[in-house]
Amino acid sequence: MTSKPQLCFIGVGNMGNPMAENLLKAGFPMTVFDLNKDKAQNLISLGAKWSPSIAEGVANAHVIMTSLPGPAQVEDVMFSQSGVLEHIKPSATIIDTSTSSVELAQRLFRTAISKNAYYLEAPVTNAVDFAALGRLSIFVGGAEDCFKRHQSIFEVIGEKIFYVGPAGNGATIKLLTNLLWFVSAAAIGEGLMLGAKAGIPLDTVWAAIKSSAGNSWVAEHDVPSIFAGHYDPSFSLALCCKDLNLINEIAKQQGYSLTMGALAQSLFADAMAKYGESAGELYVARLLEERVGLLLRPPLGIPLTTPDSKNHLK
Repeated sequence: MTSKPQLCFIGVGNMGNPMAENLLKAGFPMTVFDLNKDKAQNLISLGAKWSPSIAEGVANAHVIMTSLPGPAQVEDVMFSQSGVLEHIKPSATIIDTSTSSVELAQRLFRTAISKNAYYLEAPVTNAVDFAALGRLSIFVGGAEDCFKRHQSIFEVIGEKIFYVGPAGNGATIKLLTNLLWFVSAAAIGEGLMLGAKAGIPLDTVWAAIKSSAGNSWVAEHDVPSIFAGHYDPSFSLALCCKDLNLINEIAKQQGYSLTMGALAQSLFADAMAKYGESAGELYVARLLEERVGLLLRPPLGIPLTTPDSKNHLK
């Protein structure tokens, strides 16, 4: 039986941690690095070795996996003097699961080749809960033979794995799916509000949406976070705005503009300006709640003027 490759996993936050944990449980030997060692403690307890630096972690790794917030962090981790590309060994493979830009993915692919190494972009989707279950959808761009060599890794962390062609296509697929996610997130509060203001119990409104042509991932999974008043803290408005900027940049590079993409970017930017970068993605619905004066809380909403509403405005 072929032995499993030595992994170095860089970035073990909300998404990286459950991916790394599933790989450890599947028997992959692993070294981990993160700016915050505390985030890696559960992985260390499962047998991962802590690396005090990227350079040391990469030095003996056959596969370097990354899960980082965005292009700026990817560029720093990959291209800095203490980064991956300065210390990667020949024949090793980089698998970047971050949501990055098309241009950066293409540049990483070319630079890896110049180092006699390999690069696969592999952005993931389906949120933290599916990451924990090993049921992510993964969009892999790069050389197809390299993708096939590493399918055993993808099969541990993902349920639906798509090879999408050259580097850059993975970022395009991931970002266009995020466009649809964010547009749905921006609209779901409006649908709920129309029902609530009509006096229809919100649980009935939600059930009806899920049973209709208006159903979506947001309707299925995110509405409870509005009802609970925490607006999905697992994905921040800062990440939404970063991705929407990348989404609109792709269209610009292709020679046109996005109507819904530009509107979504404006709404999420307004929400971030009001509630802060770390506020959850569905604070975009909070904008509507405050404008209308009604919190979307079952059964029929809570007027913002009532004493009870103060308990939902933390």
